Amino acid sequence: MKVDIKTKEQIERMRVACRMSAEIRDICAAAVVPGISTAEIDDLVVDYCQKHNVKASFYKYAGFPGHICVSINDEVIHGIPSRNRIVMPGDLVKTDVGIFTNGYHGDTSRTVAIGVDDPEVLRLVETTKKCLAAGIAACGPGVHLGDVGYAIEKVATDAGFGVVRDWIGHGVGRTVHEDPEVPNYGKPGTKLVLRPGMTIAIEPMITMTKKGEKTYVESDDWTVITRDHSLSAHFEHTVAITEDGCEILTLPADYP
Repeated sequence: MKVDIKTKEQIERMRVACRMSAEIRDICAAAVVPGISTAEIDDLVVDYCQKHNVKASFYKYAGFPGHICVSINDEVIHGIPSRNRIVMPGDLVKTDVGIFTNGYHGDTSRTVAIGVDDPEVLRLVETTKKCLAAGIAACGPGVHLGDVGYAIEKVATDAGFGVVRDWIGHGVGRTVHEDPEVPNYGKPGTKLVLRPGMTIAIEPMITMTKKGEKTYVESDDWTVITRDHSLSAHFEHTVAITEDGCEILTLPADYP
């Protein structure tokens, strides 16, 4: 395993890609309404990239055909945009996007609940947000990745939800996926020790049921589904480890 330690100048360049990733993430999330196709959400990313002369990190990455991943309900991640996939009331829609510019990537995602009034589904979404916050709060120099995974897992399991183990977070920087692996589960005091200059994508994928932790890949060779078809939620930030903690790089540009 070779972990890329970024300089302050490199993190500054990466910060631009991450802020743009956050901007298009929120544009896409705001556009998620009943009746929109997932391809129309993809179109927003294409337009954004053309306007700003940047690239979508996921487009043609390992052959992925879309510019953004749009995953709905029991789809955990890697949903391929389609003109035929229409967002319906009651859907949980996960938008996962990255921007590449100046030699660096950002990576970030949100889950949007469309017309959902089931308190358990809303609790799943809020718990997944809390899992992400817990993972980020655990980050800092000298911290083991097992500590970060444990913090995420504890929030989910204490709430009675499942944690996807087949798919995890990762390093991000010159490539959209790089070392180290960043699991959403773990044992304190184990795995890689974080150091200043590391940049990682923390992305809890939380399921309504414990059985939903097990996943399979759909026949399109991309879309990841919970085996029991239970609902899932997904939130993600790219963070940089600093001398005294960490910095969330994929916050909106106007975040205080």
